[in-house]
Amino acid sequence: MRVLIAGAGVAGAAAAIALRRAGAEVDVYEAHPDPGGDVGSFVSLAANGLRGLGALGCLDAVRGAGVEVERLHARSADGALLSDTPRGRREHDTLRSVTLLRGRLVEALRAQAEREGARIRTGDRLVGVRDHGDRVAAVLGGGDAPEGDLLVGADGIWSAARRAHLPEAPSPRYAGLYTLSGTSDPDRAGIAADPRAVTMRRTRAGGVFFHVGTPDGRIWWSAQVPSADEPERPVGPVGADRLAALAAAYRDDPLPAALVSATVRAHPFTVMHAMDPVPAWTGGRTVLIGDAAHPVGAGQGASMALEDALVLAGLVGGAADVPGALAAYRSERAPRIERVLGMAAANRAMKKAGTAPDAAAGPPAGEEMEDFADWLYGYDPCAPVR
Repeated sequence: MRVLIAGAGVAGAAAAIALRRAGAEVDVYEAHPDPGGDVGSFVSLAANGLRGLGALGCLDAVRGAGVEVERLHARSADGALLSDTPRGRREHDTLRSVTLLRGRLVEALRAQAEREGARIRTGDRLVGVRDHGDRVAAVLGGGDAPEGDLLVGADGIWSAARRAHLPEAPSPRYAGLYTLSGTSDPDRAGIAADPRAVTMRRTRAGGVFFHVGTPDGRIWWSAQVPSADEPERPVGPVGADRLAALAAAYRDDPLPAALVSATVRAHPFTVMHAMDPVPAWTGGRTVLIGDAAHPVGAGQGASMALEDALVLAGLVGGAADVPGALAAYRSERAPRIERVLGMAAANRAMKKAGTAPDAAAGPPAGEEMEDFADWLYGYDPCAPVR
């Protein structure tokens, strides 16, 4: 089987590894010169995502590039502790949630994909898909149209594969939040942070603010700020003026203001988008995975992409009936993804209202936390195909 993958980000690189291990020949086409690099900000991987990284052979590399976090401390704007819960895991899980820069996660996955023998071609964007029934072609901006048995659209929320596969699919829309994040000097801030726990607090200025200590003594922070209007994204790195404006907005929130003012490195500005459900992730010999199919957020975007890759490879690798295997993939993944999408929508609404820390203290309405954690964090992406 020859598989063509559009996108070498988290979903695409993970799919390349998993499909190579399933015996497929894999070619990956990435629009950007460097799909890792300084793109995006922090991502967090819960136990279910880490289990996927272990199956892909990348767990140690990702742990080494990030911070393992045991607990989530939810606090009010005045600093009062609202809850202290396991972060991204069940209480008894030995896997600890990992936070790292998105670029470092992509670098680890891409390096493993190349070690597995996947061919990654950068700087050539997918612009179309031609399904010939028994073969599928990836039409590239450079003029080539390589053919394979399967095309995997893993090219993110602005997916060209989705537009080509399903022109009537919904478009991403601004979700009412944007993110600024950075690395701060704790001495300048006058604040110490425990690397074993991430603190999430509501702010009087609106939205929520996260921070966690790092093993090298710095502090990583991320501000998720509600805004009715979609802000203009800066060209290049976030400037001192935007950081100063955020610190000023936190004038009644001393801890966030101090950390923002003590920033030694600002990370790329990101705008949050959401999308109505895509009616068909699969069709013929094309499948959409990761954010191309279902941008979820809520701390589960990367983990869901890793799960997608492993389940897809387990069901499709070596299958004689590719369309049938893709139908089985959709049937397996849809119920889980639909539930996570609902969780993510509620999460965004709470952040815009500034109530996320309170909500983090308990399970979803009508459900015991232990059962919910088992469902979300205990999932094994290799189990459906054993």
